[in-house]
Amino acid sequence: MSLRRIYTEGAEVLKKVSHPVTNFDRRLHILLDDMRETLKHADGVGLAAPQVGILRRIVIVSDENQKILELINPEIVSREGEQTAFEGCLSVPGRYGMVKRPMTVQVKAYNRNGVLYTATGTGITARAFCHEIDHLNGVLFTNYTDQLYTPDEVNKILGEDGKE
Repeated sequence: MSLRRIYTEGAEVLKKVSHPVTNFDRRLHILLDDMRETLKHADGVGLAAPQVGILRRIVIVSDENQKILELINPEIVSREGEQTAFEGCLSVPGRYGMVKRPMTVQVKAYNRNGVLYTATGTGITARAFCHEIDHLNGVLFTNYTDQLYTPDEVNKILGEDGKE
C-alpha cells in the first residue's frame, strides 16, 4: 500500500465528472488499498478517487463504527430528514462551512469484487456519502456554503465543549 497525494482546491481534477468503473481487477484493489491508507494517514472520514487524481467513480467512507465502506459506482437511492453542521474536506484543508445534508442516506454501489450492495448511513455517515459522491461529480462542499471558517473560528462558534 502507498500513500497517494491529495489534490486540493484549484486542481482541475476536482472539477471534473468521474467515469464509471468497468474493471474490478487488481488495479482497482491496489487503488482502494492506497485510498484506505491515505485516508487513515490524513485522519479523514471519506475520500473520493478524484481527490487522489483518479477520475473514476470510487469512494471510501469510514462509518460511525470506524468500518471502511468501499463504494464503486455509488448512487444515492434515498434521502430522509435534514442536518446542518460544519463540514470540511481533505481537499480544502483548514477551512469549514455550514452545509445542509440529509440525515439518512441509502446508497447502492459495488464492492471491490463487483458485487452490488446497498448501505444506509445516518448522521456523519450520511453526510460523508453525499460529500464523497459530490466529488465524483466535480462538486466541493464549498459550493453549498456562503462562508468558510478557520478551525479557530469554528471552535469559537461552537464553544469549548463543541456544542452551539
